[in-house]
Amino acid sequence: MIVIAGYTLRDATKRDAAVAAFAEMVGQARKQDGCIDFSISADPVDPERSNILEVWRDKKAWKAWRKVAKGPRSPAREMQVSLYRSDKAEPF
Repeated sequence: MIVIAGYTLRDATKRDAAVAAFAEMVGQARKQDGCIDFSISADPVDPERSNILEVWRDKKAWKAWRKVAKGPRSPAREMQVSLYRSDKAEPF
């Protein structure tokens, strides 16, 4: 399983428009084989922060998405993203 988690910071007046601009990309990702979850959302506490979460079945599915992913150009003031990999997913 591949998990990509992080955030971007933008001017608070531009954050919601940036999140909305990614809606089509989020929908496309969720239709991809191997996509468990994909989300770009406005943070409920920080008006400048957008949260990013991608969860993929495996590296092959993630790499296939990367070949076709095309998001809007939306420069962030700051970005922090981490990639995590696990060979097991255990339900709660």
